[in-house]
Amino acid sequence: MTPEQVRPGSAASVAVLGAGSWGTTFAKILADAATASDVDRRIRIWGRRPEIVDQINSLHRNPQYLADVELPPSISASTDVAEVFAGADLVVLAVPAQSLRLQLRSWKGLLEPDALVVSLMKGLELSTDARMSEVIRQELDIPAERVAVVSGPNLAMEIAREEPTASVVACADSAVAGWIARSCTAPYFRPYTTSDVVGVEIGGIVKNVIALAVGICEGKQMGDNTKASVITRGLAETSRLALALGGEAQTMAGLAGLGDLVATCSSPLSRNHTAGRLLGQGLTLDEVAEKMTQTAEGIKSGQAVHELAGKLGVEMPITAAVVAVLAGKLSVDQLGPLLLARELKPEGDY
Repeated sequence: MTPEQVRPGSAASVAVLGAGSWGTTFAKILADAATASDVDRRIRIWGRRPEIVDQINSLHRNPQYLADVELPPSISASTDVAEVFAGADLVVLAVPAQSLRLQLRSWKGLLEPDALVVSLMKGLELSTDARMSEVIRQELDIPAERVAVVSGPNLAMEIAREEPTASVVACADSAVAGWIARSCTAPYFRPYTTSDVVGVEIGGIVKNVIALAVGICEGKQMGDNTKASVITRGLAETSRLALALGGEAQTMAGLAGLGDLVATCSSPLSRNHTAGRLLGQGLTLDEVAEKMTQTAEGIKSGQAVHELAGKLGVEMPITAAVVAVLAGKLSVDQLGPLLLARELKPEGDY
């Protein structure tokens, strides 16, 4: 899609696939952005659970994920995916990363011919090591210029409460990125744009694994020095992988790199941080899953990140240690000494 083909204004009809915390919150952002710009916009959320869909429609709330946050009246929900897709010029995907490919295969015929697709997902596909934008392009058979990624420090509950947040819209076509950014600019949500899709996605993927490590440290009652060291060296690992894949160093220093990493590693609202803390306290993976209502993507994507790093010859000792813990090959008690296990060298050498 060339800049000349991008329609003026912003999205008129939006389909959001996924009624979890981030999907519902992004629907609210889009609704509030339309209100702020005096734009008539219809937003429909697809959810697989009828009770959540009913609550969105009747109560204008999603109590399962967003407590008492009130949703704008322009948002509706349905379990009928064809109804949600119909007429949408913007499609937002917010489903678990590992289920995306199969879902897209059944949804492909529902996508409007010129619709743009946005990924909110922060995961790497197991077995293929594919980023979510790559899965979308492969399964929907659309060019990179029609696929965008939104990432950054995006703790859903804080944004749903309208606490000021900045984020990044990444797309190979800068005009498309700008169109999507205009569509989601709300009084409390400020999107920036970039063409570095690889860097933005890798930042969002690896930070989940690093957040698990920081959470484990917290669960083991390690101090702030340890956590700060893991966050900083975790950013170095993320940067090495992103650069090896063609991402930009500037992205790693921005909202989708450092910003997302800090928020995810430090907030009790972070699913990956919470999962790591529970592991550090001695719970098993099954026990962690029972306590959490949403997916901690780092648990699923960690192995894929580790495999991809191996293929590219990228050193990622923190990631390797976390994956070993998740696989049961290493106890959380053995994790600490391995978190900074790399040969001595100048700090700036990636």
